[in-house]
Amino acid sequence: MTTPIPTSYTLKCDLTFGDIYLQILAWMAVIFVSLAGGLGLMGSSRPIFALIGVGLILVLSLPFLLFAFVTTLLNHIKLIPKSITQVDQS
Repeated sequence: MTTPIPTSYTLKCDLTFGDIYLQILAWMAVIFVSLAGGLGLMGSSRPIFALIGVGLILVLSLPFLLFAFVTTLLNHIKLIPKSITQVDQS
């Protein structure tokens, strides 16, 4: 009787640009909306609030972007075991 024994693994990643395209577009939309809001507030009497608001939106949205990228990447990574055939002596 022969049993396969996994000895090493092959790493295969089938991630394509189309998998992350919508994530990139969504984050660009967040950037443009925050910049538009910041420019709208820039003409007010306190422009420092505009800069703080834009920075806060960008800093708070970055972890969500990284989480989306990392989970998408991990969903597309596959470990495929390479196996050899070993003969049982029993």
